[in-house]
Amino acid sequence: MEQLFNLDKWMEMGSQYLPKVLGALLTLIIGFWIVGRIASVLRFAMERNKVEASVVKFISSLVSVGLKVLVLLSVARMFGIETTSFIAIFTALAFAIGTALQGGLAHFASGVLILIFKPYKVGDLVTIGGGQTGNVLEIQVFNTVLKTLDNKHIIIPNAVVTSNIITNISGQGIIGVELSFPISYKADIDQARQVFMNVAKECPYILDEPAYNGVIAKWEDSAVVLASRPFCKSEHYWDTWFYMHEHVKKAFDAAGIAIPFNQVDVHLHQVK
Repeated sequence: MEQLFNLDKWMEMGSQYLPKVLGALLTLIIGFWIVGRIASVLRFAMERNKVEASVVKFISSLVSVGLKVLVLLSVARMFGIETTSFIAIFTALAFAIGTALQGGLAHFASGVLILIFKPYKVGDLVTIGGGQTGNVLEIQVFNTVLKTLDNKHIIIPNAVVTSNIITNISGQGIIGVELSFPISYKADIDQARQVFMNVAKECPYILDEPAYNGVIAKWEDSAVVLASRPFCKSEHYWDTWFYMHEHVKKAFDAAGIAIPFNQVDVHLHQVK
């Protein structure tokens, strides 16, 4: 009993371990405070750049947990605990998880890049994923969802998006609409051009600037192709496309301008 309550022994142990305990607590408190500040600054920077909320939360949490683990390892070393084995275990575990989730991590990393650098945004008309065209309905961490003109939803993994050419058709705010109309070789080119220009002026979506005109683009086997590229707001691309095709056809019909089609002449020879 006397040895158990040996004051000198307890004072010796206290003088030996108390500085380490206080140092460890101080390191833990200050370290966690610094980690919190770093995570807050990182979160603020991502939010200021309008990064997706789910990505902000995930990355800030990941950074916070990683830095806190480093703080805990530092505290363990202060007590003389060998941390090499712990680091080796964590490294092996991280490698195993990374290998197992290699495809998912690639899609996640690509999604983060898309959300940070914004090659397109929700609502843009794009061609991505090796040729899929549609309006961006949703940008997720792992996938991008497109809505096609015929109301189909196409889900494209983000790694597929970033590994292919990205064409943002509507990203500039205004867009040129490629139009071409074949007319007969017998048709009056100037008349056809004027009919087209009249329809374009009546179109509620076509902008006056940049200027546009009707030009002869090429000669085909059975037609002369009248072409133009009027500009409209990005959200009116398909409205302009459909309006012009319908109303130009009606105007050509009213003006007697023939739109040729492929024909086959069959000659019969009487065999004697």
